[in-house]
Amino acid sequence: MREASAFAPGHLTGFFQICDEPDDPLLKGSRGAGFSITLGVHTRVVVEPAERNSVVIIINGEVTEEAVVSENVVRKMLSSLGRPCSVRVEHEVQTPIGAGFGSSGGGALSLALALNEALGLGLSRIEAARVAHVAEIECRTGLGTVLAELTGGFGVLVKPGAPGIGETVKFRHGGLSAVCLPFGPIPTKEALANPELRRRINEMGGSFVDELRQNGSPERFMQLSRRFAEHVGLITPRLRTVLEKTDAAGFPCTMAMFGEVVFSLVESDQVESLVGVLRAAAPGRKVLVADIDERGARLT
Repeated sequence: MREASAFAPGHLTGFFQICDEPDDPLLKGSRGAGFSITLGVHTRVVVEPAERNSVVIIINGEVTEEAVVSENVVRKMLSSLGRPCSVRVEHEVQTPIGAGFGSSGGGALSLALALNEALGLGLSRIEAARVAHVAEIECRTGLGTVLAELTGGFGVLVKPGAPGIGETVKFRHGGLSAVCLPFGPIPTKEALANPELRRRINEMGGSFVDELRQNGSPERFMQLSRRFAEHVGLITPRLRTVLEKTDAAGFPCTMAMFGEVVFSLVESDQVESLVGVLRAAAPGRKVLVADIDERGARLT
């Protein structure tokens, strides 16, 4: 029996451009802007020799048969091993699932890193991450999340593609905190299949990436992210109610792409005030606070 563990940070995207024209999944991806947070996905894998391949996937203590991205990663890695194994995958997801925090990409990425270690495949960090990227592309659950979470920090994806092909630029930010109010999911698969939504996204996403690359301040990121959210048109009535309250209180907030989530990047001395505004705007809802994760995905 061999085991290994890894962590991938959560990631929130403020705006992006869809870049999925190439046939090669390694070249598909996105250009966009966002930040990784210290809440994410912790994954532990246990592998044992077996007569035939088998996999059990557990998410937050519950066995699931719906973790299609994780299954894709395991299948790919076992096929390159050349001998049958039983694999047990334990995902501990610290953020709401499917709600704009990059949990599917984080699960795939942390799994790929841990399984590479446990199986002794000898892949580099970049090569293992590429397996996760391709799984996300094939399952249509994300475009640039894996690259962003591998890199960590606050910045932009300036060139689309898998790790080692896509390019990122990280910005200094002075130790800001992410404050998030999640309501629920907006399915990425359905959103990316909507032609009108894709058109609106790509009308602005690419030019905003270029603009932020020239002026990579958190303040400009929040401004552009809010403009993007208003243009794309996914702000729900619940989000609108909260955004009106945060606007009135002077806090720059926007919604996550894709998730029914209000978020902001603020100085540490503003966290308590913003949390109070969000709790008053949505009584009973849990507010998440996290630091920016600079290290990116890693073995633990």
